[in-house]
Amino acid sequence: MNPADLSSQPSPWINQPGPDFEIVISSRVRLARNLEGYEFKPCLSAQRQNEILEILTPALLSLDQKLYYIDVDKIAAVERELLAERYLISPAHVRGKGPRGVAIAEEENFSAMINEEDHLRMQAYAPGLQLKACLDRVNQIDDQIEKKVRFAFHPRFGYLTACPTNLGTGIRVSVMLHLPGLKMTGQIDKFFAAARDCNLAVRGAFGEGSETVGDFYQLSNQVTLGVAEAEVVSNFTEKIVPKIVEYERAARQTLIEQSPYVVDDKIQRALGVLRNARLISSQEALVLLSQVRLGVHIGRIFEIQVSKINNLFFHLQPAHLQMRAGKSLDPDQRDSFRAQVIRKALSPN
Repeated sequence: MNPADLSSQPSPWINQPGPDFEIVISSRVRLARNLEGYEFKPCLSAQRQNEILEILTPALLSLDQKLYYIDVDKIAAVERELLAERYLISPAHVRGKGPRGVAIAEEENFSAMINEEDHLRMQAYAPGLQLKACLDRVNQIDDQIEKKVRFAFHPRFGYLTACPTNLGTGIRVSVMLHLPGLKMTGQIDKFFAAARDCNLAVRGAFGEGSETVGDFYQLSNQVTLGVAEAEVVSNFTEKIVPKIVEYERAARQTLIEQSPYVVDDKIQRALGVLRNARLISSQEALVLLSQVRLGVHIGRIFEIQVSKINNLFFHLQPAHLQMRAGKSLDPDQRDSFRAQVIRKALSPN
């Protein structure tokens, strides 16, 4: 498997409906680990980075997990960007230098980055609100790997990580949320304030440093020290996310009851532009697809499946477009090709 093979195919895990999938697009659990006896990544020489690759790569590929390996340092820049657009590696791994790689599950619901900020970052994904399933999978792999290698661990501070904010369990729990109802009813600032009060981070759809576009938000924990992994997942699954889902559903119902013409106008205008535009940026496409996705879930659009919209989020990004076109595209060419892809996908015929 190579990145080019992924450019035109759907991401398998995001096409399956999960719990509360109309609001919770996906769940992710990530664990950060470092090998005992090695410096943290910022202090590693190229030779030491190679040693870590030689230890962790066979350890991962020997597991019964149907993983394949990609040498991130040796693939083209556009291929690295494509992997990031599919959430298989991080933007930091794209920008990194020196020997580094990633092991990816065939279903794309698990990946393990080697020599990112930490020596090993394992992440499991699932559609909808399925954090417990993600935790179980990543913990199972973590336990298997720990039988083969020794991770840096302190009896008081837990797993040692390059960034102090990941000390302890090394866990990062996140959900991708679609919240157009809260945005359209003017309640989104309350969501931001509540997240800050609960020590949670709110980011854009593509993680740290990305803008919030199209009413898509990534919500994650910020505290890892002194809190058990199961407790973090339980708080998200049973308290935090269900309350957000409740508020978003209530906001959507308010829109339907109090402003039906306004909602219908936004949805149909968005669909009309997407079906007819000849030039469209990735940012504008996300904003309009957000409206169409809302329309599907509240029963205003019937002929489009939500899985098609979810897949367009990947396939409209710059690297996917260029890999699909088979050549480098300048911004105007990307905007033109993006509009063409959308028209074909959402055509009523």
